[in-house]
Amino acid sequence: MSFGPPPSIYTQSTLAADRARRRRRLQLLGAMAAVAAVVGCVGGWLALSDGDAPDHRTPAVAVQKPDEIRDTVEKDPVSPEGQPVVEHKETDLAANSDTNPRYAPGTWATKKILAKGVANRIEGYRIEPGYDDVAWKLKLSGHLCATSRHVTADGRTAVVVQPPTPAGAKTKGVCDQVVFVDLDTGKKLWQAKMPNAGSAFVTNTNLTLTEGVVAVAWGEGSVAYDMETGKQVWNSTSVSRCEDRGFAGGGALLALEACGPLPDTRYRVQKLDPRTGRAEWTYRLAAGVQDVYLPSSDPPVLAVAAGDTLVTDLITLDDHGKHLATISMSGYDPKCEDRYFGAGYFGVVENCDGVVAGRTQVYVLSKENFDAGQAPDWIVAFDRKTGRTAGKFEGRDRQMVCPLRMSGDDLLVYRRSGDPVQPAAVVRWNPSTDKETPLLLFQLPEDEEYDLSDPEQSDMVYEQGRMFFAKRELVRDDKAPKDPVLLALGIGSAGLKH
Repeated sequence: MSFGPPPSIYTQSTLAADRARRRRRLQLLGAMAAVAAVVGCVGGWLALSDGDAPDHRTPAVAVQKPDEIRDTVEKDPVSPEGQPVVEHKETDLAANSDTNPRYAPGTWATKKILAKGVANRIEGYRIEPGYDDVAWKLKLSGHLCATSRHVTADGRTAVVVQPPTPAGAKTKGVCDQVVFVDLDTGKKLWQAKMPNAGSAFVTNTNLTLTEGVVAVAWGEGSVAYDMETGKQVWNSTSVSRCEDRGFAGGGALLALEACGPLPDTRYRVQKLDPRTGRAEWTYRLAAGVQDVYLPSSDPPVLAVAAGDTLVTDLITLDDHGKHLATISMSGYDPKCEDRYFGAGYFGVVENCDGVVAGRTQVYVLSKENFDAGQAPDWIVAFDRKTGRTAGKFEGRDRQMVCPLRMSGDDLLVYRRSGDPVQPAAVVRWNPSTDKETPLLLFQLPEDEEYDLSDPEQSDMVYEQGRMFFAKRELVRDDKAPKDPVLLALGIGSAGLKH
């Protein structure tokens, strides 16, 4: 399939070499962990967690309106011992190698369904222990071009697709169709063609959702649709010197705009009224900023590459767009440009897998540490108003961590398995008390653990007591090229009734 213009400086041979080097390194780490393992038992899993046992209290949760973006506060499980609740494999991958993967962007979970984007379709897998049950398949009118992590409170989301190119068309690979989907049923609720989107490609199209509105930007234009009807509520094109590069959604709608030609491009961020597209405030970035990401809209957090192509700082703003703090990313890994080797596929503006923003704090993953006998990484909480450190989630030997999302004022963290004995875990961490509460303890398949646990390669979604892992790229097993390959895996509590 065609994905439009070349995405980056990477050639296919360079991408293949990078993938090969990464896999060799992960295999080496896996072998070292296996050698270091000691004999243990499942019953010892609970002893590996910090803090007190769950108290089973249900947090107070405000009832959300159907069109609001889902913000789940997780309950304590009856038991943190995990069991598989979804395991799905993809077939017919014999033609898909490292240099020609089958792309699988987009992973969403509801109470009943794990939904996954794959090539030119979305599939729903029933969440049920012991089954690989495909509940529904939605064939799209073209390959997926952009997805969003956001889901409405009643379980809907949107994607952008690339319809087949008509014979004789001057522009190939254009991504100009928005599709709104019910994730529980797989029903396509509406589909709309983006106006004047001849320059929208998989490398520059960004999609997001905020209350009642689906918004898409592709540099030379942007458009917003009403969730309920699919009708256009506003759009803009590049009639000014500023272009909409992308949006961040959720509790608010932020727009990233680039003004002026390279190499003198200046960036600004605006908070928009979702229904009209009008700017409520504008924050202008300093000259010399090379790139900007929007890991959070509410509260506003910007990740900027100042004088460099990699993120150098986080900037926090107040509700009126005024500067609060600048947090240096020296020693940290916000992971804003790590998916698809920085190629810009499927929307990048909101995707910073090493950053989570809470109401009062911003949590950032450290860079990997290679010193023997020390934790490989950790998570640091920064006060959003002052930028000062406000807590540290300590790592463990051979057990890397990843921030997932907020659950109320607590951070959900995924801790990888260190070896065949130490379990992987999802824990809830309160930085004020430094209390760590285990929500799930489990083991992933040994031969899949590193791919599934790597935020550069796989989506990781925790929703309503279940942890889901889903790969973004699928390639054949060279030893058995006709065999199915694991696409998605879900873990739920063994004590949870389904």
